[in-house]
Amino acid sequence: MDLFSTEQYPNLLPVDGEVRYYGPVMSSKEAETYFQLLMDGIAWEHDQAIIFGKLITTKRKIAWYGDTDFSYTYSKITKTALPWTPVLLDLKKRVETTLNTTFNSCLINLYHSGSEGMAWHSDAEKTLGEEPTIASLSFGAERKFAFKHKETKQTVSLILEKGSLLLMAGKCQQHWLHRLPPTKKAFAPRINLTFRNIVSLEKP
Repeated sequence: MDLFSTEQYPNLLPVDGEVRYYGPVMSSKEAETYFQLLMDGIAWEHDQAIIFGKLITTKRKIAWYGDTDFSYTYSKITKTALPWTPVLLDLKKRVETTLNTTFNSCLINLYHSGSEGMAWHSDAEKTLGEEPTIASLSFGAERKFAFKHKETKQTVSLILEKGSLLLMAGKCQQHWLHRLPPTKKAFAPRINLTFRNIVSLEKP
């Protein structure tokens, strides 16, 4: 079955890209178990970005894993992928089986509470190719996730449940921004895994 044409998971974007929400792809108990395994087993580090020439260190933590020691640059900071852990390989297989596709890397985010989020951005780095397919797996606190068209400013939003899977594909990154807005309604931490493919290696 072509996952991009299935009526069971309709495209949430009205134009210029594809976003499909699969909802929880595991039981609540499994999601809680994976959340704790990730909290304890990931090599977390504070995210950094260069903004207006200044190095900014965020409260949010990240980790980058992959098939090889890929280099990945965003916000003018270069990160090098770590080898997969058994837990990540298990989750990777689950996502790949659900979507009938493969991924070679994963960027992981840890938000300690609703006060931490991500500003509007798109995952349009050259290393991901022109039309990247990105699968987002969520654990922990449920959070709102929003999209905004780069030209029309039209917005689309949804709530990402624990253990849920979201797919971004096609021209989504070319035409839409997305963000995780801060909220005063979430007090618990959230972990987000974004499986993706590095299609061209960065040159030193």
